[in-house]
Amino acid sequence: MQVREAMSSDVLVVGPEHTLREAARMMSARGVGSAVVIDPDSEGVGIMTERDVLNAIGAGLDCDVERTAAHLTWDAVYAGPDWTVEEAAAAMARGGFRHLVVLEGREVTGVISVRDLMRVWARDRTPTRA
Repeated sequence: MQVREAMSSDVLVVGPEHTLREAARMMSARGVGSAVVIDPDSEGVGIMTERDVLNAIGAGLDCDVERTAAHLTWDAVYAGPDWTVEEAAAAMARGGFRHLVVLEGREVTGVISVRDLMRVWARDRTPTRA
């Protein structure tokens, strides 16, 4: 199975100037564990995850002041939509990631998460009843 078949194409995109609280509220409302951060003034695409928010709170930072730009990964590993889900899982395992931004060229087409991989794995291994 390819990443394009397992990924979520409904991607939450936030700006680098959103506060952590704003980003966390949007992530919570959408039921997602990550947000893609696109900064029109820089190259590339970043990702902010629930773990980034948790680390900021754990460090005693003010979530109403801290901006997403200071709490994200710019040098993320990106998956291609034609990757297999096994390739995505291997990249996640190697990097210790739970989310990969899926890029087709320079365009964000989705996010694949460990949850997506588990859903695919469980569906493919659940016996069907006659």
